[in-house]
Amino acid sequence: MSLFSKDIAIDLGTSTVLVVIKGKGVALREPAVVAVDKTTGELLKVGVDAYKMLGRTPGNIAAVRPVRDGAIADYEMTEKMLKEFLRKVINFTMFKPRILICVPSGISEVEERAVIDAGMAAGARRVFLLEEPMAAALGAGMDISGADGHMVVDIGAGTTNVAVLSMNGVVEAESIKTAGDSFDEAIVRYIRKKYNTLVGERTAEELKMSIGCVYRRPEELRTRVKGRCLITGMPRELDISSTEIMEALDESKERILEAVRTVLESTPPELVADISRNGMVLTGGGSLLWGFDQLIRQRTGIDAHVADDADTCVSYGLGRRLEELDDMQDGTLNFSRRRQIKHRGAAAL
Repeated sequence: MSLFSKDIAIDLGTSTVLVVIKGKGVALREPAVVAVDKTTGELLKVGVDAYKMLGRTPGNIAAVRPVRDGAIADYEMTEKMLKEFLRKVINFTMFKPRILICVPSGISEVEERAVIDAGMAAGARRVFLLEEPMAAALGAGMDISGADGHMVVDIGAGTTNVAVLSMNGVVEAESIKTAGDSFDEAIVRYIRKKYNTLVGERTAEELKMSIGCVYRRPEELRTRVKGRCLITGMPRELDISSTEIMEALDESKERILEAVRTVLESTPPELVADISRNGMVLTGGGSLLWGFDQLIRQRTGIDAHVADDADTCVSYGLGRRLEELDDMQDGTLNFSRRRQIKHRGAAAL
C-alpha cells in the first residue's frame, strides 16, 4: 500500500461487508458478524470466524450482526467491525482514507449520521454516502447518464431497494425491510408451523439457496434437513420440497412486488414508457432466488432480467463511483427528504 491516503468504498450490508480500494477492486468480502465477550465487552472474532460461531456460542460469548435491515443496530460493534476490516486491507498510511459507504434509499437523517460517525470512528478522514440503487445500477453496467428512464430492483439481505434512475439521479425510490433475511425467517416460521420442527436460520438459508424459488419450477426439487422436534425435543429429519419453500416465501415476495408497483405508480409516464422499453434489472443476492425475473415479468408486463454477478453489483458500482469522489458532497445528504422537497417544488410550478 502507498504511504499516502487511499480512497476506499464499503458496502455495509446486513449479511456481508465488501471493501473496495480505488484502483485495486474488491479487497475484502466477509460476513457482517462479530463475536464479543459479554462479560468484558472485548471483541473476539470478526467476519468469517465470527460467522462460524453463530448459534454455537457459550453463555458468555455473543455472535451478533451489528447491522440490521440495512441500518446500524449496534453502533459500537459496527465501529469495531469496520476498524478491524480496514486494518486488514490497509497496512499503513500517512493520512486517513476517504471512505464511500453505500446506504439504502429510505435511510433517515439519524441513520445517515450513525453511518458517518461509525466511518469516522473507524479511521476515515471524510465519509461520503451513495444510495444502493445508484451503486447497483452502475455496477450492473446501466447507462443512467442520459434522459432515458431505467429501473433497478436491488434485493439485498436486509432491505430491498426499488428505484427509477435518470440523468445520474434517483427519480423515485422505495426501500422496504423485506429481503434475504426475511426469506430465511419465513422459511423457519413455515417449517415450525407445518411440521412442529425448529430449524436454524443457517439451515433456512441453505434451503433457500439450494431449492428456494418464488415462481414454480419446471421440476420440483427436494432435500432433507435436520431440526429439533418441538413436541419431543428430539432431533428430526424432514423432506422439504421446492413448492413448500415457494409457499413459505409467498408473503415476502408480495411485499417486494408491491414496492415495485408503488414506484411505477409514482413515476412520470414518460419514464414509465422508457422502463417498459428498457426493462428492469434485478441485482443483489436475493435476486438470485429462482424465478424472480419471471415473476416480475408476469405481474408487471415489463421485461426483467438478473444482472451478471448480481450479488456484487453494488461493490462494482462503488468502485466506479470512487473515481468521481472529488465531485461528491460528503456528510449527511438525507436522500429521501431531498427528493420530497424536489417533488413539492415541481408540483408548485
